[in-house]
Amino acid sequence: MFCLCVFLQLAALERQIFDFLGFQWAPILGNFLQIIVVILGLFGTIQFRPRYIVVYTVWTALWVTWNVFIICFYLEVGGLSKETDLMTFNISMHRSWWREHGPGCVRRVVRPSSPGILEDYSYVSVTGCIIDFQYLEVIHSAIQILLSLIGFVYACYVISIFMEEEDSFDFIGGLDTYSYRQPPQEHVELKPVKPVGKVL
Repeated sequence: MFCLCVFLQLAALERQIFDFLGFQWAPILGNFLQIIVVILGLFGTIQFRPRYIVVYTVWTALWVTWNVFIICFYLEVGGLSKETDLMTFNISMHRSWWREHGPGCVRRVVRPSSPGILEDYSYVSVTGCIIDFQYLEVIHSAIQILLSLIGFVYACYVISIFMEEEDSFDFIGGLDTYSYRQPPQEHVELKPVKPVGKVL
């Protein structure tokens, strides 16, 4: 579980960095929650706390759903458009960092020539990208889904192990090894105690 949590944390941190560079606030919030819940799941595994692992499994289902939504968003499935400001909560017009900085992309800043447009406002032209930015975002989400599904299966396995250990825990010192109706294998011979003094 530790190695899986490390992979989940590295993937979430990598994604968090590039979402911060693109000022995409919705994915930043999701990545932050993912990092916190993975730490909680790891703590629950190490400290034998099944409730924390249950929280992790519930969050994993939500995380997979969120990543499926991101894939649909960037592939423009079901009327979604990657040109909207949905990922930035309509606060800014920033887009994915990979749009302008993907592998092989050549970024050119073109100043507007119209006199009515502000001087510092510029258009960005991107050409020569080996992979379009939406496919890079889809790949990131697919990796998150794959790691999360592996984590979900493993967390369910760990919860079942913890529950079996709780069921077989010996509270009174032997109830699970033999029935209370049958005498134990080792007999203790009891002898009456002789009184030391006179009994009135």
